Amino acid sequence: MGKVIAVSNQKGGVGKSTTVCNLAAVFGAKGSKVLIIDFDPQGNTTTSYGIQKKSIRNTVYDVIMDECKLFEAVCATAFRGVSVVPTTQHLAGAAVQLMSMEDRTRKLRKALDEARNFYDYIFIDCPPTLDMLTINALVAADSVLIPLQCEFLSLEGLVELHNTIDRVRLDLNKKLYIEGILFTMCVERYKITGQIISDVKKHFPKEVFSTVIPRNVALSEAPSFGQPAIYYDKKAKGSKAYEELAKEMVKRDKKRNK
Repeated sequence: MGKVIAVSNQKGGVGKSTTVCNLAAVFGAKGSKVLIIDFDPQGNTTTSYGIQKKSIRNTVYDVIMDECKLFEAVCATAFRGVSVVPTTQHLAGAAVQLMSMEDRTRKLRKALDEARNFYDYIFIDCPPTLDMLTINALVAADSVLIPLQCEFLSLEGLVELHNTIDRVRLDLNKKLYIEGILFTMCVERYKITGQIISDVKKHFPKEVFSTVIPRNVALSEAPSFGQPAIYYDKKAKGSKAYEELAKEMVKRDKKRNK
C-alpha cells in the first residue's frame, strides 16, 4: 500500500514545489514508483517536470470533478519511476465548486484509493492556501511534510497550519500525522538561520528534520530546464540535501512502523 504525503504550507515561496519535485525524483531514482499530484493551480511542479501544458489532455481538475479517472490523467515523465497528474489554472475554481458538492472534502482521497495499490509514494503539491483544495489534500494524505523557509515570522504561519492539521485530524482524517518540518533556503552564515531553527525546535522538537535544504543555484535553475535538481546537477549541495532527506524519511518510517 503506497504512502500519500501532502507537502503543504499556506505561505508561498517556501520551496514546496521544489521539495515535491526533488523528493519524488530521489525516490524514483532509487527504484520506487512515484506519483506526483500537482494540486497547486500555479502548476510549478507540472512545468518543472518538463510537461508541456499544450500536450495535457486531462488534469487533476478533471479528476476531482469526476470528468475522468485518475489514471486517465497520469502523465509519464523522462525521469525514472516518476509520473505526474498535471494541473492548469482551471484548478483555481475548484475550491469554490467543491463547496456545493456532497463529500466535498474526500474527492481527492477517493480518486487516490486505487493508485495506492500501484505507487510506493504519492506526493501532493498543495496550494499556498488553507482552502478546500488543501483540506482535500490533508484528508487524502497519510502525512504532511511542511517546508519552512529560514526567515523571520516563519513560526507564526507554522502554528496556524499546525492548528488546521489538528482540526482535520479531529474531524476528517484521524490517522493524519506530521511527516516532518523541513527548513528550506537556508544560508548557514546568517545568524538568523540558527535562531529560527532553534526557536522552531523548541516548539516542535520531534518534528523538525535534521536535514536542512540550503539556498542553492541548482535548485533555482533546474525547473527552467524541466528537470529535478538531482538530474540537472547531482553534485550540487541542494541535490545532495534532498537525497539525505529521503534517507531520513525512510529511517523515520522504519521507527514508526516498529
